[in-house]
Amino acid sequence: MSLLHNPNQNHLLAALPTRDFEALAADLELVPLALGQMLYDPGTQMRHAYFPTTAIVSLHYVTESGASAETAGVGNEGVVGISLFMGGDTTSSSAVVQTAGHAYRLERHLLKQAFDAAGPLQRLLLRYTQALMTQMAQTAACNRHHSVEQQLCRWLLLTLDRLPDRELVMTQELVASMLGVRRESVTDAAGHLQALGYIRYRRGHIGVLDRAGLESKACECYGVVKKELKRLLSDVRLRQGS
Repeated sequence: MSLLHNPNQNHLLAALPTRDFEALAADLELVPLALGQMLYDPGTQMRHAYFPTTAIVSLHYVTESGASAETAGVGNEGVVGISLFMGGDTTSSSAVVQTAGHAYRLERHLLKQAFDAAGPLQRLLLRYTQALMTQMAQTAACNRHHSVEQQLCRWLLLTLDRLPDRELVMTQELVASMLGVRRESVTDAAGHLQALGYIRYRRGHIGVLDRAGLESKACECYGVVKKELKRLLSDVRLRQGS
């Protein structure tokens, strides 16, 4: 395992007891994920599950007209490919890399085999799935009832939680696609947040200058998602040395 890349950077892998982790370790393959890379398309057979470490993956739905909106994001707190152990094998949504980085991938039959053993990995994955469902439900409610500025703050905060620094490589076009809104609406919201001194936007980079300011402008949806993830995984202890 590389000193720069370690499976323990993914919270689910780090939460596995040593014996269970070692049973998977040899089969975990470190892979780079490029910005915009499609991990799976709607309706296609999924071959791997991905445990992101430094990358962030967007789960989103694309309509027949080509419009899209993110239903959830997955970073170092989770896994991409819950259909593999929930029995579906395919999904109606897409998984696209939102932030370039790395992940550890595991072949589907190995994940299914470990899940069916009904041990700690199964319990972790089921708890994470519940947290992901909460994120999806909250995203739907947020997109329907809250302003673009509130949605943008929620999205920035959730993304920030998955990154080691406060700089996001992100164009306004991409953010608009994630939120399912017009680019002009994102421009207006980002401009207001920048005028308040909360963010800095330049050439496809968004720097967060005042996190507390963003939290003050965000709706309750950010707190709901964060609280649920913490609640479901709060009693899981990381292995010593992680």
